[in-house]
Amino acid sequence: MKKGYKMTIGALALSLSVIGTGFTADASEKNKEILNVAHRGASGHAPEHTITSYKMGEEMHGDYIEVDLQMTKDGQLIAMHDETLDRTTNGNGQVKDHTLEEIKNLDAGSWFNEKYPEKANPAYVGLKVPTLEEVFQKFGKNANYYIETKSPEVYPGMEEALLELVNKYGVDKDKLLVQSFSPASLTKMNQIDPSVKLVQLMWYTSPAAISDAELQAVKKYAIGIGPNSSMIDQEYVQKAVKNGLEIHPYTVNEKEDMKELIEWGVTGIFTNFPDRLHEVIKGN
Repeated sequence: MKKGYKMTIGALALSLSVIGTGFTADASEKNKEILNVAHRGASGHAPEHTITSYKMGEEMHGDYIEVDLQMTKDGQLIAMHDETLDRTTNGNGQVKDHTLEEIKNLDAGSWFNEKYPEKANPAYVGLKVPTLEEVFQKFGKNANYYIETKSPEVYPGMEEALLELVNKYGVDKDKLLVQSFSPASLTKMNQIDPSVKLVQLMWYTSPAAISDAELQAVKKYAIGIGPNSSMIDQEYVQKAVKNGLEIHPYTVNEKEDMKELIEWGVTGIFTNFPDRLHEVIKGN
């Protein structure tokens, strides 16, 4: 994930000040079921959004397979963060302007070896961009999936296509979370299938404050929020928890930052290094 646009909920201003809650999580609560979300798979170790990265995320004790969705010219959902092919493949241009067949001919792994030579692996050369269908086929209906509808305004019908595959493969909806920066996309998901659990992503460009009214507005359709971790503080976290929402900040890669967020009371963390977060959760 990265910024798509500054998040707003209706007409509510994000600049409203946080009122202190007085809430303090005790030790048993702070370490209770902290979700370890392998961000784009174990993307600190392997090329993001490849089957290899997702498998590594599981092996490193990630609780969720996190999938960013884009849609091809011929309407296929693929696992890719960017709207363009340039950064993570040897192709170029917009995903929406290419067919699945064209994208399947691209190399989605060599870029990682070039960018991170200290982590380079010959096995990464030639890795392919997976479809969401292939991810479901590989990991099965009982895996935990954390799926983002990215740029849904660019891809009409993305929500319907996602739910069609979820239902086709019998994905356990108790183990599925769908997130987006777009309130409209999440509201649409909620209208189509209210049983799907949703998380509202937040992007802030300055230290964040959030009001009870904003949190209650989100709670009408979502079970949680996902803010960028560098812009929140303990009051922000505690206010979300006191309003009955999950809070899963992104993207946290250093152990000291993970420990601080857990102390503040977050219920989950996105990380490129699920092995590090696992060690922190286990007290190492």
